[in-house]
Amino acid sequence: MEFLFDPNIWIAFAMLTALEIVLGVDNIIFISILVGRLPAELRDKARRLGLMFAMVSRLALLFSLSWVMSLTNDLFTLFEQGISGRDIVLLAGGLFLLYKASHEIFVEVEAREEDGPPSTDPAAIKSAGAKLFWSIIGQIAIIDIVFSLDSVITAVGMVDHIGVMVAAVIAAVGVMLFAAKPIGEFVDRHPSVKVLALAFLVMVGMALTAEAFDMHVPKGYIYAAMAFSLAVEALNIRARSKRLAAKA
Repeated sequence: MEFLFDPNIWIAFAMLTALEIVLGVDNIIFISILVGRLPAELRDKARRLGLMFAMVSRLALLFSLSWVMSLTNDLFTLFEQGISGRDIVLLAGGLFLLYKASHEIFVEVEAREEDGPPSTDPAAIKSAGAKLFWSIIGQIAIIDIVFSLDSVITAVGMVDHIGVMVAAVIAAVGVMLFAAKPIGEFVDRHPSVKVLALAFLVMVGMALTAEAFDMHVPKGYIYAAMAFSLAVEALNIRARSKRLAAKA
């Protein structure tokens, strides 16, 4: 119990929790966009299950540290480029994210207009929701593994105590559980923000794909681009609100 009174432990816990929350932002955006396609009564359940998958996958990887660290060893060479288990997971996740984000952008911008207004029949909505629910949960689970791998490798590099890592992951997921719903509702209310969020996911997918080939893209650049774009979009939303208020 003496380690609980060590200030270095608490500093490490605070830093790692903050980092886990930052690394989980793209995961929250991905989950929010996917659950937005479900009926309203199923969204909270899907959101909670998605974040629970994220926590379970991160904890499972934390408790298999030796396997996580061995993923950096080259399994084979392709075009004079060493390919490790981590590279394969990052490449698969990056390509999946590129495909999924591009498809969602198409659905948001083009397909929704072509399909006409959504059905208002309660039976049809319930049937469609049941059909989509587990498909969306499966997609969330797949991408959670990719995001968890990146998060866990970062945690292993920062902290030596497994207990601190576990506590930080649980605390970060707890914060994300409270933040996911308002973020999802905000994205749903503003279609332009949804398209911008999907563009962020394309950027994250490209970064994961590049990382698989040992071309490191600093996360700071990605987060700086996201922050700048969100600031510009916030100004656009404010300007649109003022114009609507003036017309009213």
